[in-house]
Amino acid sequence: MAAGDERLRRWRLVLGGGAADGTGCTLGGTDVGMDAALGALYGRGNRQERGTGKRSAGLDGSAPNVARWLGDIRTYFPSSVVQVMQRDAIDRLGLSTLLLEPEMLEAVEADVHLVGTLLSLNKAMPETTKETARAVVRKVVEDLEKRLTTRTRATVTGALDRSARVNRPRHRDIDWDRTIRANLKNYLPEHRTVIPERLIGYGRAAQSVKKDVVLCIDQSGSMAASVVYASVFGAVLASMRSIATRLVVFDTAVVDLTDQLADPVDVLFGTQLGGGTDINRALAYCQSQITRPADTVVVLISDLYEGGIRDEMLKRVAAMKASGVQFVALLALSDEGAPAYDREHAAALAALGAPAFACTPDLFPEVMAAAIEKRPLPIPDMATHQ
Repeated sequence: MAAGDERLRRWRLVLGGGAADGTGCTLGGTDVGMDAALGALYGRGNRQERGTGKRSAGLDGSAPNVARWLGDIRTYFPSSVVQVMQRDAIDRLGLSTLLLEPEMLEAVEADVHLVGTLLSLNKAMPETTKETARAVVRKVVEDLEKRLTTRTRATVTGALDRSARVNRPRHRDIDWDRTIRANLKNYLPEHRTVIPERLIGYGRAAQSVKKDVVLCIDQSGSMAASVVYASVFGAVLASMRSIATRLVVFDTAVVDLTDQLADPVDVLFGTQLGGGTDINRALAYCQSQITRPADTVVVLISDLYEGGIRDEMLKRVAAMKASGVQFVALLALSDEGAPAYDREHAAALAALGAPAFACTPDLFPEVMAAAIEKRPLPIPDMATHQ
């Protein structure tokens, strides 16, 4: 096919046909089925009619049609596109209730966003569907663990070793970067060298607990992907002997899920997505659990839309930082890009020395390593922070 014809074909698929599309292109073969799958979701009749609250859908909202459509899109499109189309179908066509049927769950392409939708439907889910839903969630969790565990453990373990400084290290254990910084006052210009009066070395990891980590996760509906990723990271950190990990989720109430960290699927089904937000109450609980502030990292994952007492929330953050706690504020922990967040609260946290920023799952191990070593956090250039 010539380049010009291919371009017209693509525009025809995008525009959806009709006399006004201007392409003059006729589809054939598998393109006809692909066009029908796209039209069922993105056709003109599938948008919610403004002001009426009604939807008209090419899938007719019926289980057989939806199951057939799910099979079609997996035939015509790659997995990444299928996941986007599924998400759009749930949002545009109101198909959430169909996910309560085991047959539908077996047909969908599982990803983080689908897990978030299932968790939001958890309380309405019939018993006949729950086992299938858990299987779908477990598959996604296991895939995430394979992707994230090795790097997280290596990065955090390295940070723990480096943070345990020793002042009489063997030559192979000397941390030359820290040693030079600690002895800059002993620089001899005439010899262009530093005289190291004090050597700083890497500590050897011991079996005892080195750091306490508290993950404090906002479970309001907009934070669904962050809840999924944070639960997986919580399980990974909890598996490390040198870290004592606590996982707390909150909306207007606070739930400590630490005793379920051995299985992130149990953690996820212990959450309740949706509802309001009381960050102050959640931080009050986390603060009450801190026994070694100088060796504690608190990670708040929230869009900062506070429904509780704002001034008290800020006072708690200030008090924790003053006591030696390393406080990290993440507006999101996901691959979804820049989140919506409360800019006023983000600016207030930044003024306290706790800048709030969005963090991808790939960056999270580096953020934790920096917090453990008490060095500046690796805030991305494009991060939405104040």
